[in-house]
Amino acid sequence: MSLAPHIPRGLTLTVAALGLSWAIFVLPTSEAADQFRYLESQLLHSENFSSTTFAQQLADAASQTLSDCDTHSQTALALMEMRLTEIALRSGKLEEFDRLSNSLEARSRRVLTCAPREAFIWLLAFSLETLHGRLTERTFNLLAMSYETSPSEGWIAIRRNFVGMPLLLVMPVPLRLSFLNEFGQLISNGFQHEAALSYWAASLPIRSYLQPQIQQLDSFQRQRFWDAFQKIQS
Repeated sequence: MSLAPHIPRGLTLTVAALGLSWAIFVLPTSEAADQFRYLESQLLHSENFSSTTFAQQLADAASQTLSDCDTHSQTALALMEMRLTEIALRSGKLEEFDRLSNSLEARSRRVLTCAPREAFIWLLAFSLETLHGRLTERTFNLLAMSYETSPSEGWIAIRRNFVGMPLLLVMPVPLRLSFLNEFGQLISNGFQHEAALSYWAASLPIRSYLQPQIQQLDSFQRQRFWDAFQKIQS
């Protein structure tokens, strides 16, 4: 049995030694942290990695020793788990999907216990709920927490824009207003291409809903947005 029919369309679319013995004990974890911080940076910039690489990193013993409070490393691991979860869903591998999503949900809870203002982890938690097709009040509260904890951080805003766009018309009104405001800010702040890309992928009803927000921009910003949109279409 596949979950795909129950998931809304468009949703089936990464951590001074005090003595030699201490240094020997800590070094492997320190090296792992550096590695995962690097991976986090690459993943957030949409670098391509194979699913095999992700699976190997998650299974590696070093990943099991990382502190839940090392948010950079845990973000890298969470990004890898999210991508593998999406792949498992698209492939119809439901047991693997359940295993990965349960692991990601538990990881998100542990990280947020340490760092409750990690906006990107709130966004990942929201994305995971949408993969399950759970569009409940709790689901949208997760997205609201991402807005509340990071209202103006560009790289998170870009990802919120992509993740939230397919659900714009079913969001609670206050959340919809936050989305629309951030969409306009992306364009105003020079992220015309990113805003245009998510607009291009949106349904016609959602595009129509966004039109007033685009019209509120000044003529220069509006023109840059439509230029970016035309380049994507060509």
